[in-house]
Amino acid sequence: MNRPDPLLLKPRKAPQQTRSAATLEAIHTATTQVLIAEGVARLTTARVAERAGVSIGTMYQYYPNKQALLFAMVEQQLETVTNFMLAAAEQLRGQDAGTVAEGLALAWLNAKTSDSEAFQTLYGIAAEFDLQASMERVLAQMSEAFSSLLAAAPDAHFSDRDAVAFMLAVLIGGSVRMVLDAAASPDNLACLRQELPCACRAYIAAAQQ
Repeated sequence: MNRPDPLLLKPRKAPQQTRSAATLEAIHTATTQVLIAEGVARLTTARVAERAGVSIGTMYQYYPNKQALLFAMVEQQLETVTNFMLAAAEQLRGQDAGTVAEGLALAWLNAKTSDSEAFQTLYGIAAEFDLQASMERVLAQMSEAFSSLLAAAPDAHFSDRDAVAFMLAVLIGGSVRMVLDAAASPDNLACLRQELPCACRAYIAAAQQ
């Protein structure tokens, strides 16, 4: 699959004032509404501009084309998921290592299986873009946050805590993505919700000194 270079999809400018930020938010909201109502094939920058109540010229100040707009929406979704996970991680601080592992697994699963129609629509188009750099950034953030949590767990004793945190992030993220991408039936998701926390707890127990 030929994916556009992410550097060519970056917004032309970032909002510098409150009014500009509100305009960008209106564009993003309108994009989500058009995606849900009409699908990605019928989405155009003109339709989004009309729904957002801005001129096509204003739209082009930020996004030169449809792909750039959709890439921005997918990146925003990744940021939302990351922020959700960081907040959930803080709620687990001070818990024992097994509880931390289970809690992180469930939090990631909750974040990635949102019932939001908008979330599911954006997840469905993410494969159209080269997200390697973004995913590397998310993995690094998750690994760092997980390592910090394990350091605060009263029963945690690891020879290489950072490596354990990295592997925990990979175990959680990879398992969820595999099911969502290949076999996201209700039965499989229910199985994942039951078994993934157990697998993460078992891994943490095995990794302890």
